[in-house]
Amino acid sequence: MLIAALLVNADSISFHDNATSKKKVLENLSQKLASNTNATTAEKIFQVLLERERLGSTGLGKGVAIPHARVPGLTHTIAAMLTLETPVPFESVDNQPIDIAFGLLVPEEDTDHHLQHLSRLVTLFRDPDICKKLRNATSAEQIFELLLSIDED
Repeated sequence: MLIAALLVNADSISFHDNATSKKKVLENLSQKLASNTNATTAEKIFQVLLERERLGSTGLGKGVAIPHARVPGLTHTIAAMLTLETPVPFESVDNQPIDIAFGLLVPEEDTDHHLQHLSRLVTLFRDPDICKKLRNATSAEQIFELLLSIDED
């Protein structure tokens, strides 16, 4: 699965986003995700991400979260990414704040792809070298290029 293809382009990445809380991270991700689809609104996306977070935090640890949900009406998987100006608490498994959030929305019935995408993302974000490169990037374009190069490996 190609991570960069899910993002479509660098416009799906908010570089040094100014979110200062978990709620604001989810709101900002919802805005970015909504810009990639006509099937739903940012408000509805925010609600499904909040509902998913109530089941358990999507904070992986080591500064990364992957907020995700199934969404009725979507025809394909969409994604967006934030790198945060300042890390924020996210109720992660290691109780550390996050500075990288990768949002993923999949069609409601698409369980197989949902699990494949999540597995690939978890593997990607558990790699300390990749996370370091993402954190050291100087623009959304550089992050997108980095993800493209990872996809090619």
